[in-house]
Formats: sequence, structure tokens, C-alpha cells
Amino acid sequence: MIILEQEQSFLMVTQNDHAQIAGVIARNCKEDYFFDDNHTQEVLLAIKEHDRGWIEMDSSPIWNDKTEKPYSFIDYPLSLKITFYKKGLDEVEQLSKYAGLLCSLHYSSFIQDSSEPAVREFWKEEKQRQEKLLKELQLTGEKHEQETLMYHLDLLKFCDYLSLYISLNEPGDNKGTHPFFRNGFPQLFPFVTDKPIVAHWENQKTVSLSFSPLKKEMEVELPYRAVIKDQIEKHGIIQAYKDTPVSIRKVLFK
Repeated sequence: MIILEQEQSFLMVTQNDHAQIAGVIARNCKEDYFFDDNHTQEVLLAIKEHDRGWIEMDSSPIWNDKTEKPYSFIDYPLSLKITFYKKGLDEVEQLSKYAGLLCSLHYSSFIQDSSEPAVREFWKEEKQRQEKLLKELQLTGEKHEQETLMYHLDLLKFCDYLSLYISLNEPGDNKGTHPFFRNGFPQLFPFVTDKPIVAHWENQKTVSLSFSPLKKEMEVELPYRAVIKDQIEKHGIIQAYKDTPVSIRKVLFK
């Protein structure tokens, strides 16, 4: 779950809804920026489905007594998170080996430094998955193919970050930008001469990019629930979440 705390509520966006928006962003990127036409559809699939392991977790949010907030994707209990990560990766691999490889690389990239045994075991298993898929896809030893794979991984991460940007930041507020984005997006692309792409709210609906890989301006619809804190206190996080209707925020990228 992606959580944005406000004074009287928590804005809650499911990981899968966020991933679907990342997929929409990817579909609207210029075709030239996919670098290799042979894998475009599989890259699009990976971006759209990269958070499918979160679907079950987000259906019943958990309260964090220590922070007095719902658990988010950042602080969710690792043992549970890893179990569902693996489930989601297995499902993506069944849909497409190349997409499964990209998603495995994506997840293993941000937990590889953990010292926890369960996380180390997950990372080890994912390295084995990656080696298996690289062989099956005949990508081992091919420098150009390896470079293309890493480029597609960066494209996945960029679309992920851009979708997170509108989920973790208050619309129109550039002063309180989440730390993830204060120096622009970390992915560097040759089509931007290897400079970070920076996002900026022009107003409460419009996000402009310092360099846009999009074909043209595009609008996305972000589903969220504004779960009232008083309702959480009265009924608990799961019931309060389920009782809160889904709202839609429209955002224009340019």
C-alpha cells in the first residue's frame, strides 16, 4: 500500500493500481525509447504487472502500532512481504519469461544489501531465477542483449517512480516533495543526455517533466481511498478501509 498522510485521513493507493498507471505511462512512451522492438510487449507487461504480488496484501491493510499509521510498502513486515513478492514474481514469469526476469531484477535490486536471513535467502533464490531465465532466453554472454535488458529495467523503474510521484506527493505541492524525488528520478537515459528527469507540479492537476519521453500530453486516473483517522480508531484499519469509497484523482503529464 502507498500511504500519504494528511491531517484527518490517510490517502491509500494500492500497489496494483499504482502499477497499472505505470503501465499506462509506459504505453504512452515513444516507441524509439524501448530500444528493442523484439521485447516491447514483454516490457510493457512487466511494468504493468510488477506489483501483482501486493494484490492480496493490500486487500487487508495492517496497522503499525509503532508509527500509528497503516503499514506502507516501505515498512511492511519483511517476512510477509517476501512471501508475496515471490508469489507475484512466479505469476509474472508464467505470463512471460522476459517480463519475469525484469521484475525479478527490479525486486532484488532494492533488497540486496539487507543482512536479514530471510531476505538474503530471497535474494539468493532470485539470483538463481535470473540465471535460469537468462539461459532460457539465450541472453548470457550477449553484451548488446545485456545492455538492452538493463535499459528495460531502468524504463520499468522510471515508470514506477513517475507513478509513485503522484501517489506520494500532495498535488500542487513542490515544497514538500517526498525524499524519493528531490534530486529527480535516479534512472539516467541516453535520450536525456544522461541527466536526471525532474518532475514538477504546475498546479494541482498537472505534472511537467524536465524531459518527457511521452508521445504527447496524457492524463491518468489514480484510484485512492481517503480513510478517515477517526473511523480507523472506531472500527479498525481493515473495516475503515473497506467502508471508504474509492475516489479518482486525474493527473495530466506534460
